[in-house]
Amino acid sequence: MRAIDTNVLVRLLTRDDEKQVTAAEAFVEKGAWVAQLALAEATWVLSAVYELDTRAIATAVETLLNHKDLTLEGADVVANALERFRKRPALGFSDCLLLEVVRKSGHLPLGTFDRALGKLEGAERL
Repeated sequence: MRAIDTNVLVRLLTRDDEKQVTAAEAFVEKGAWVAQLALAEATWVLSAVYELDTRAIATAVETLLNHKDLTLEGADVVANALERFRKRPALGFSDCLLLEVVRKSGHLPLGTFDRALGKLEGAERL
């Protein structure tokens, strides 16, 4: 299966460049894989560049999870991260995703200096 880059995800979500949106949709209509790294980068771009709030970012991730033509790497992990993010949006989606990736791979605890992340089950504040 073919894969897509962060900027393609961003175009599909923001729809702010008609020509690129059309190209992105044409590319993914045959099916496309989304790496967790590209997803994490996309959520950062949506926050830092487009200044979307946590609710809009959560909606964007949900949209990608439910997209008929996209397969997200570890969709179960992404769904768990999304659930955690909705409960604790101050953490940031990337932190939630990291914790769920670590949990799924069985390498807990996740050592962190982050106070908020360190309070979660499975994380250990250093």
